[in-house]
Amino acid sequence: MSNYKKPLPLITPTSKVFYDGCRSGKLLYQQCLDCGQVIFFPQSICPGCLSHNIEWKQSKGKGRLFTFTITHAAAPSEFSEDTPYVLAIVEMDEGYKMMTNIIETDFDEIKCDMEVEVVFDKVTEEITLPKFRKPK
Repeated sequence: MSNYKKPLPLITPTSKVFYDGCRSGKLLYQQCLDCGQVIFFPQSICPGCLSHNIEWKQSKGKGRLFTFTITHAAAPSEFSEDTPYVLAIVEMDEGYKMMTNIIETDFDEIKCDMEVEVVFDKVTEEITLPKFRKPK
């Protein structure tokens, strides 16, 4: 873990709750208590109605693959050793989309609309990233 050389997310006061959740094995998202909008990536104001009345919720960690690409070459230098890898957008059952990687899944099995589940990758002592795989 200490050899991790890829870019790390910038932890802000707004995103800290999300990354603390990942570290403890929980995938969190937000929902506006005024208009009901589901919110992801963490925000301090609802993008739908501009309310500050937002709460954190725990996702079930299940969703469907909305779209993906398999990167075989021309990856940024920090990721070149990982090629090929899958960059994806997952639509969560709770109604939000997130960009992620698909791991632990044969490339031949990956297709749009397939079911996926979250797995947590502890990349440093401070940062754990949510990634997804085909359910086992």
